[in-house]
Amino acid sequence: MNCIHCSEKAVIELQHGALCKNHFLSHFEDRVFTTINRYKMLGPDDLICVATSGGKDSLTVLYLTQKYIKKHKYKNAAVFALAVDEGIENYREKTLQDLTKFCTEHNVPLTIVKSKDTFNKTLDETYQTITEKKNKKPCHVCGVWRRYLLNKTAKEMGATKIVTGHNLDDEAQAIMMNIFKANTSLAGRLGPVSGIKENEHFTSRVKPLYLCPEKEVRLYALLKGFQVHFAECPYSKEGYRHHIQEMLNNFEEQYKGTKQGIVRSFLAILPLLKEAQKEEKIINTCTLCGEATSKEICNACAMKEELMT
Repeated sequence: MNCIHCSEKAVIELQHGALCKNHFLSHFEDRVFTTINRYKMLGPDDLICVATSGGKDSLTVLYLTQKYIKKHKYKNAAVFALAVDEGIENYREKTLQDLTKFCTEHNVPLTIVKSKDTFNKTLDETYQTITEKKNKKPCHVCGVWRRYLLNKTAKEMGATKIVTGHNLDDEAQAIMMNIFKANTSLAGRLGPVSGIKENEHFTSRVKPLYLCPEKEVRLYALLKGFQVHFAECPYSKEGYRHHIQEMLNNFEEQYKGTKQGIVRSFLAILPLLKEAQKEEKIINTCTLCGEATSKEICNACAMKEELMT
């Protein structure tokens, strides 16, 4: 196949036609920048914290966030990378090596926080307790830890926005997970800009890759020559999300556009969900750590105490 815009060999075939390397890169970047503009994700005075892991999604969104700031000549805006080291042997150290190299090459300040420093144990060290004694999945613990540390550290560093690398596949999975588990109270907090309304206890999270399928993010990272450790977390197949992921991949293979349809349908009803959930729970501060919670003790502290028993 040749590119629909020129005679060059195509690298991908999309719904509107095949694209060569250069036209695909332009198409991808235009989609990301249009998403940022449409949902007013970034401003000229933002201090932007990009949540990074060293994987294809986070390196891509970090690169494009920095490019967007430079393109729009936001002289008062700044970007830094923040990574959480959960302590997963033979996995996280490799992605952090890729991330450190990338940040050095692109002059991006990088901060790495370790779960063990806050929660006293690595994810590996808690695995037996999590699975055998507490009947929980590693992904559940990891998710609570990561959200806690990202929000806490970003606030301490003065960030006004947290950029995450969630792509269209991730969002389709999250939507279906909430539907299957009847988590309707969480639905309104999803979307390109997370949360129902601004809250002083949380830094706003935005997702520039929201409308980008995972396969396109992967191709973009490859074509740009990003050094990426293309491997899944060794615990990922134990989580509920993995089964949703497989189901949606099977549907997508048989019925092209399934994931796009899920996300676009959700976006159509998102304003109604946000309106219905304007009366949010009162946000308190955790009696143990001082971070935001709707209860007396936040989930992260409760889990820390639970894993120590």
